[in-house]
Amino acid sequence: MRKQRNHIDILVLIVVLILMVLSLGAVYSASSSWSLERTGNPNTLMTNHVVSVLVGIMVLFVFLNIPYRVYKKLSKPGIILVLGALVATLFFGNEIKGATRWIQIGSFNFQPSELAKVALLVHICVLIERKKSYLHDWRRTFLPISLWIGSVAVLIMLQPNFSMAVMIITLSIVVLFLGRVPVRQLAVGAVLALPVVLVYFVMAPYRLQRIVGFLDSDSGVSGVTYQMSQGILAFGRGGILGVGPGASKQRDFFLPESHGDYVFAIFGEEWGFIGAAIVILIFLIIFLRGFRIALTVEDNFGKLLAGAMTLVISSYAIINSLVTTGLLPTTGLPMPFLSYGGTAMIANAAAIGILLNISSYTNLRPKKESAGTAALQLNRVQ
Repeated sequence: MRKQRNHIDILVLIVVLILMVLSLGAVYSASSSWSLERTGNPNTLMTNHVVSVLVGIMVLFVFLNIPYRVYKKLSKPGIILVLGALVATLFFGNEIKGATRWIQIGSFNFQPSELAKVALLVHICVLIERKKSYLHDWRRTFLPISLWIGSVAVLIMLQPNFSMAVMIITLSIVVLFLGRVPVRQLAVGAVLALPVVLVYFVMAPYRLQRIVGFLDSDSGVSGVTYQMSQGILAFGRGGILGVGPGASKQRDFFLPESHGDYVFAIFGEEWGFIGAAIVILIFLIIFLRGFRIALTVEDNFGKLLAGAMTLVISSYAIINSLVTTGLLPTTGLPMPFLSYGGTAMIANAAAIGILLNISSYTNLRPKKESAGTAALQLNRVQ
């Protein structure tokens, strides 16, 4: 494989590093007031985020240098390890705001569900590749893959974390579709899973209240619509050019989780429509280049894995941007690379590292190299 390697997609690497750098300013501005109130130091959350970014960069370059075909051997131990961490979370995790999603590791909280989304999609790609000759046999293909998906989803639902579980199920179905698993099998699986998801959804009244509040335009800014309304106000204050870095008003306890799930709203307030559009453009570049990589890598496993890693980043960005602008009900899904959160940063960095490694095995070459190669071939023919 070393002889086959070409170049990595430099553009994807550059825009991801730009996002990480932008997150330093965004998180510091959005977290300083909350950090001062909770810890007595306005820099505590920012310090944690700086560490997360540095670790994320290291993880990115580590996974960039791991040949992607190695995951055919490592995916099963990886998903089993993640399942063990999810089980441990239920028994030994820290409860925060009524949810047990984190395990304490030293001074940091570790969220296994963030790693689960990447580990599961990698394992699904491996299973599809391994079972490609009998994808139409649902007993040997769809059933065992569904058991892996169901195990991860149920453990995450028990935390509880409805939005994460639904995203993992949805992404898994899309990857199965891309892997050419028969649509009939996917439809039957979705029909069987839907009642379970609906029952789980209505078990917690606040989930239904979020939907009702989102659909009810007269509900005002109180209750379940408060966070969504404050996020919209942040974008409104930003206008075209923004109020300037560090000048956000919504970060001062008006917008809950302003450094986490709603950091994009604070970024939009300070940098305006132009700044928010640049962030969206960066994710659009990742999406387009990611699928370009998937189309140009030669083997089917690389194609599917590149598509899965692209989806896991771009889908979270789409959902978060729609939530923070009030176009979807409030969820707990962070903005990749921009939101505060160490485990999410590591998981997303690993996904990009995998994607970049795959890009080094494509047929794409820089323009200068392609021209030189073409000239050399022409001379040989002559």
